[in-house]
Amino acid sequence: MTTDTTRGTGRSFLFVLGSSRPDGNTEILARAAAEQLPAGIPQRWVDLARLPLPDFQDGRHESDNWLAVENEEALRRATLEATDIVVASPLYWYTLSASTKRYLDYWSGWLTVPGSDFKERMTGRTLWGVTVMAHEEEAVADGLVTTLNHTAAYLRMRFGGVLFGNGSRPGQVRDDERAAIRAKTFFQLEAPLARFPYEEGAGER
Repeated sequence: MTTDTTRGTGRSFLFVLGSSRPDGNTEILARAAAEQLPAGIPQRWVDLARLPLPDFQDGRHESDNWLAVENEEALRRATLEATDIVVASPLYWYTLSASTKRYLDYWSGWLTVPGSDFKERMTGRTLWGVTVMAHEEEAVADGLVTTLNHTAAYLRMRFGGVLFGNGSRPGQVRDDERAAIRAKTFFQLEAPLARFPYEEGAGER
Protein backbone atom coordinates (compact mmCIF):
# COMPACT_ATOMS: atom_id res chain seq x y z
CA MET A 1 0.00 0.00 0.00
CA THR A 2 1.36 3.41 -0.96
CA THR A 3 0.16 6.41 0.97
CA ASP A 4 1.47 9.94 0.57
CA THR A 5 1.58 11.06 4.20
CA THR A 6 4.52 13.42 3.80
CA ARG A 7 2.31 16.50 3.77
CA GLY A 8 -0.52 17.84 5.83
CA THR A 9 -1.78 16.85 9.24
CA GLY A 10 -0.69 13.21 9.00
CA ARG A 11 3.02 13.92 9.30
CA SER A 12 5.21 12.64 12.11
CA PHE A 13 8.98 13.00 12.35
CA LEU A 14 11.60 10.56 13.60
CA PHE A 15 15.00 12.13 14.25
CA VAL A 16 17.79 9.55 14.35
CA LEU A 17 20.93 10.95 15.99
CA GLY A 18 24.15 9.26 14.93
CA SER A 19 26.82 11.26 16.74
CA SER A 20 29.27 9.70 19.17
CA ARG A 21 28.77 12.52 21.66
CA PRO A 22 25.64 14.12 23.13
CA ASP A 23 24.56 17.61 22.13
CA GLY A 24 26.94 17.62 19.19
CA ASN A 25 26.91 20.10 16.35
CA THR A 26 24.73 17.91 14.12
CA GLU A 27 22.12 17.52 16.84
CA ILE A 28 22.15 21.27 17.47
CA LEU A 29 21.46 21.94 13.79
CA ALA A 30 18.78 19.25 13.59
CA ARG A 31 16.97 20.71 16.59
CA ALA A 32 17.17 24.19 15.09
CA ALA A 33 15.39 22.88 12.00
CA ALA A 34 12.88 20.92 14.07
CA GLU A 35 11.91 24.05 15.99
CA GLN A 36 10.39 25.40 12.79
CA LEU A 37 7.92 22.53 12.45
CA PRO A 38 4.29 23.27 13.37
CA ALA A 39 3.45 22.47 16.97
CA GLY A 40 0.94 19.80 16.02
CA ILE A 41 3.44 17.60 14.18
CA PRO A 42 4.80 14.84 16.46
CA GLN A 43 8.56 14.55 16.87
CA ARG A 44 10.41 11.54 18.20
CA TRP A 45 14.13 11.67 18.89
CA VAL A 46 16.31 8.56 19.02
CA ASP A 47 19.98 8.71 20.02
CA LEU A 48 21.77 5.68 18.61
CA ALA A 49 24.50 6.07 21.22
CA ARG A 50 21.87 5.38 23.90
CA LEU A 51 19.98 2.77 21.90
CA PRO A 52 22.90 0.90 20.33
CA LEU A 53 22.68 -1.95 17.85
CA PRO A 54 25.24 -4.74 17.44
CA ASP A 55 26.85 -5.20 14.05
CA PHE A 56 24.26 -6.33 11.53
CA GLN A 57 24.33 -10.05 10.71
CA ASP A 58 22.74 -10.70 7.34
CA GLY A 59 20.74 -13.92 7.60
CA ARG A 60 18.05 -13.12 5.05
CA HIS A 61 18.71 -16.17 2.91
CA GLU A 62 19.59 -18.61 5.65
CA SER A 63 16.41 -18.95 7.71
CA ASP A 64 12.74 -18.04 7.66
CA ASN A 65 12.85 -17.18 11.35
CA TRP A 66 13.60 -13.62 12.39
CA LEU A 67 14.77 -12.89 15.92
CA ALA A 68 15.14 -9.23 16.81
CA VAL A 69 18.22 -8.23 18.77
CA GLU A 70 17.98 -5.86 21.72
CA ASN A 71 16.80 -2.36 20.72
CA GLU A 72 16.11 -3.47 17.15
CA GLU A 73 12.34 -3.85 17.43
CA ALA A 74 12.00 -0.44 19.10
CA LEU A 75 13.90 1.17 16.23
CA ARG A 76 11.96 -0.75 13.59
CA ARG A 77 8.62 0.32 15.04
CA ALA A 78 9.75 3.93 15.40
CA THR A 79 10.88 3.93 11.78
CA LEU A 80 7.61 2.51 10.49
CA GLU A 81 5.50 4.87 12.58
CA ALA A 82 7.09 8.00 11.09
CA THR A 83 6.19 9.66 7.81
CA ASP A 84 9.48 11.59 7.83
CA ILE A 85 12.79 10.05 8.89
CA VAL A 86 15.61 12.49 9.56
CA VAL A 87 19.09 10.96 9.65
CA ALA A 88 21.28 13.36 11.64
CA SER A 89 24.87 12.19 11.29
CA PRO A 90 28.11 14.11 11.47
CA LEU A 91 30.40 13.59 8.49
CA TYR A 92 32.92 10.90 9.43
CA TRP A 93 35.46 10.07 6.73
CA TYR A 94 33.22 11.59 4.08
CA THR A 95 30.15 9.51 4.84
CA LEU A 96 27.74 8.53 7.61
CA SER A 97 28.86 7.70 11.12
CA ALA A 98 29.24 4.01 11.99
CA SER A 99 26.13 3.93 14.19
CA THR A 100 24.01 5.57 11.49
CA LYS A 101 25.24 3.22 8.78
CA ARG A 102 24.54 0.27 11.10
CA TYR A 103 20.96 1.52 11.57
CA LEU A 104 20.49 1.58 7.79
CA ASP A 105 22.06 -1.88 7.52
CA TYR A 106 19.23 -3.17 9.69
CA TRP A 107 16.76 -1.90 7.11
CA SER A 108 18.07 -4.73 4.90
CA GLY A 109 16.92 -7.25 7.48
CA TRP A 110 13.58 -5.54 8.00
CA LEU A 111 12.81 -6.01 4.31
CA THR A 112 12.23 -9.70 4.95
CA VAL A 113 10.64 -9.69 8.41
CA PRO A 114 7.53 -11.90 8.04
CA GLY A 115 4.42 -9.76 7.78
CA SER A 116 6.21 -6.42 8.06
CA ASP A 117 5.89 -5.30 4.40
CA PHE A 118 8.73 -2.90 5.21
CA LYS A 119 9.46 -1.83 1.64
CA GLU A 120 5.80 -1.28 0.80
CA ARG A 121 5.19 0.68 3.99
CA MET A 122 8.22 2.91 3.47
CA THR A 123 7.19 3.82 -0.06
CA GLY A 124 6.07 7.44 -0.30
CA ARG A 125 7.56 8.49 3.02
CA THR A 126 10.35 11.06 3.17
CA LEU A 127 14.01 10.69 4.10
CA TRP A 128 16.00 13.76 5.15
CA GLY A 129 19.61 14.30 6.17
CA VAL A 130 21.38 16.68 8.52
CA THR A 131 25.16 16.82 8.83
CA VAL A 132 27.81 19.13 10.23
CA MET A 133 31.40 18.89 9.07
CA ALA A 134 34.70 20.66 9.55
CA HIS A 135 35.22 21.20 5.83
CA GLU A 136 33.57 24.22 4.24
CA GLU A 137 33.11 22.63 0.80
CA GLU A 138 29.86 20.67 0.80
CA ALA A 139 31.04 18.50 -2.10
CA VAL A 140 33.17 16.47 0.31
CA ALA A 141 29.92 15.07 1.72
CA ASP A 142 28.79 13.63 -1.62
CA GLY A 143 29.24 10.10 -0.26
CA LEU A 144 26.80 10.79 2.58
CA VAL A 145 24.27 12.40 0.23
CA THR A 146 24.53 9.52 -2.25
CA THR A 147 23.94 6.93 0.46
CA LEU A 148 20.77 8.63 1.65
CA ASN A 149 19.44 9.37 -1.84
CA HIS A 150 20.01 5.83 -3.09
CA THR A 151 18.46 4.34 0.06
CA ALA A 152 15.37 6.45 -0.52
CA ALA A 153 15.34 5.60 -4.24
CA TYR A 154 15.43 1.87 -3.58
CA LEU A 155 12.44 2.12 -1.27
CA ARG A 156 10.61 4.58 -3.54
CA MET A 157 10.71 7.21 -0.83
CA ARG A 158 10.98 10.95 -1.22
CA PHE A 159 14.32 12.57 -0.44
CA GLY A 160 14.33 16.04 1.05
CA GLY A 161 18.06 16.54 0.69
CA VAL A 162 20.68 17.30 3.32
CA LEU A 163 20.93 20.29 5.63
CA PHE A 164 24.62 21.19 5.88
CA GLY A 165 26.42 22.97 8.67
CA ASN A 166 30.02 23.82 9.41
CA GLY A 167 31.74 23.18 12.71
CA SER A 168 34.25 21.04 14.54
CA ARG A 169 34.56 22.24 18.12
CA PRO A 170 31.52 21.67 20.39
CA GLY A 171 28.77 24.17 19.59
CA GLN A 172 30.67 25.75 16.71
CA VAL A 173 27.77 25.25 14.28
CA ARG A 174 25.95 28.06 16.09
CA ASP A 175 28.36 30.44 14.35
CA ASP A 176 27.30 29.20 10.92
CA GLU A 177 24.81 31.85 9.82
CA ARG A 178 24.12 30.18 6.47
CA ALA A 179 23.16 26.93 8.19
CA ALA A 180 20.89 28.79 10.61
CA ILE A 181 19.07 30.44 7.70
CA ARG A 182 18.67 27.14 5.87
CA ALA A 183 17.39 25.43 9.01
CA LYS A 184 14.44 27.82 9.22
CA THR A 185 12.91 26.54 5.98
CA PHE A 186 14.54 23.14 5.49
CA PHE A 187 11.49 21.01 6.28
CA GLN A 188 9.28 23.28 4.20
CA LEU A 189 11.08 22.26 1.01
CA GLU A 190 9.35 20.13 -1.57
CA ALA A 191 10.74 16.61 -1.29
CA PRO A 192 10.75 14.91 -4.71
CA LEU A 193 10.69 11.18 -5.24
CA ALA A 194 14.24 9.92 -4.96
CA ARG A 195 15.78 8.50 -8.10
CA PHE A 196 18.93 6.67 -9.04
CA PRO A 197 21.12 8.63 -11.48
CA TYR A 198 20.48 6.15 -14.29
CA GLU A 199 16.69 6.48 -14.09
CA GLU A 200 14.93 8.53 -16.72
CA GLY A 201 14.27 12.03 -15.45
CA ALA A 202 16.67 11.56 -12.52
CA GLY A 203 17.84 15.15 -12.84
CA GLU A 204 14.35 16.65 -12.71
CA ARG A 205 13.21 18.38 -9.54
